[in-house]
Amino acid sequence: MNRIVITALLLCCSNVFMTFAWYGHLRHLAHKPWIIAAIVSWGIALFEYFLQVPANRIGHQVLSVGQLKILQEVITLSIFVPFSVFYMKEKISLDYFWAGLCLLGAIFFIFRSRIFGS
Repeated sequence: MNRIVITALLLCCSNVFMTFAWYGHLRHLAHKPWIIAAIVSWGIALFEYFLQVPANRIGHQVLSVGQLKILQEVITLSIFVPFSVFYMKEKISLDYFWAGLCLLGAIFFIFRSRIFGS
C-alpha cells in the first residue's frame, strides 16, 4: 500500500483518539475534578501516540514536515466536525465551511510542487 495512504489512515485513527482525549471529557467527566479528566485524557492520548508517531515516521519518508502538518490539520477538521455535531451535539455553522476552504488553500500551496512539479 502507498505510504501516503498508510500515513493518512494511521493519522485518521490517531485523530479519533486525540479528539476524544481533548474533548470527550467535556461530555462525560464535566462533574469530576479536572485532574481526573486529565489522567483519563492522558490514557486515551497514549493510544493516539501509538498511531501518530508511526504515521509521521512513515509519512516523512515521502512527505515534508509541512505536508505532514497540513495533512494532519485536514484530517483533524474531518474528524472534529462530525465529532462535535454527532457526539457533542453542537450545531454546525458556516464557520466550519470557511475553515475547510482555508485548509483547501493550504493543501494547494503545500502540495503544489508535488502536483505541478518544481
